Amino acid sequence: MYKKSAAGEAKPSYLGHVIIENRHGLVVAACATQSSTTAEREAALAMLDEMARTTTAPGPKRITLGADKLYQEQKFIEGLRQRGIAPHVAEYEKASIYWPNFLSAAERNDPGFAISQKKRKLVEMVFGWGKLDSIMRKFKLHGVERIDWLFRLLATANNLLRMVKLRKLIPAQ
Repeated sequence: MYKKSAAGEAKPSYLGHVIIENRHGLVVAACATQSSTTAEREAALAMLDEMARTTTAPGPKRITLGADKLYQEQKFIEGLRQRGIAPHVAEYEKASIYWPNFLSAAERNDPGFAISQKKRKLVEMVFGWGKLDSIMRKFKLHGVERIDWLFRLLATANNLLRMVKLRKLIPAQ
């Protein structure tokens, strides 16, 4: 159960999470969790761990993660660094004791930082498509397992539609 405010009623609530790749905007990881104030950051680290276990890419590759200001938390950024992932997290314009910035100067000045920040909108396109005329507007299922299954199915469908559009952009040989 989740409340938006102290006076609001508690309702079953879930959050959908996706990780996309920057080049084509395809979803590489997706999951749904129970709503909470830390669910997005926890889910991101869990999805990255799952990707690391299942990926068999040869050789070391530089991995970055672009995210919005909500992810500007010391524990999350340290978790990315421990996994060898460069954090490209949006920062607060005026840092304070309430909203500190945790990125180092090298991470902030990385040439890929600006690219990651521009590509962040691709994540929102996945959710926008899912809510357009889809079942994602209001789920009829209950329980985290069922919601997670349906959310992953919608992410897969989004990838299939995206690949059709990308295929049209590639000239035939």
